[in-house]
Amino acid sequence: MSDDASPDVVIALEIDDPALADRLATLLGGVAGLRLAAPGEQAAAAIVVRGREAVDAAGEFELTPRELDVLALLAEGASNKMIAQRLGISVHTAKFHVGSLLDKLDATGRTDAVAHAARRGVINL
Repeated sequence: MSDDASPDVVIALEIDDPALADRLATLLGGVAGLRLAAPGEQAAAAIVVRGREAVDAAGEFELTPRELDVLALLAEGASNKMIAQRLGISVHTAKFHVGSLLDKLDATGRTDAVAHAARRGVINL
């Protein structure tokens, strides 16, 4: 439980890539107020990533594996600097990937990009 005695939000991870699943589990495990669901446990939310290339139902766009990594970090609220640090890339490269995501998802900003990706089934929140 978190310090304010409110129940933790339980999140399930359903990720095909074991390295990405481990990285997200490590990152989310340290967030106050969040708890990862045990196998078979009911969760309030899920992060689902299937495969390493994502295409929406209409086939309108394709995201690279790195863009999927950046998108997952955007969904966590990471800044460009945090994205760069976590992925071992420069801030300039992180900005480039964020810009590419905004273009591909036809989004007006970071939050809008995550919302568009969620609506299109690229990520589940």
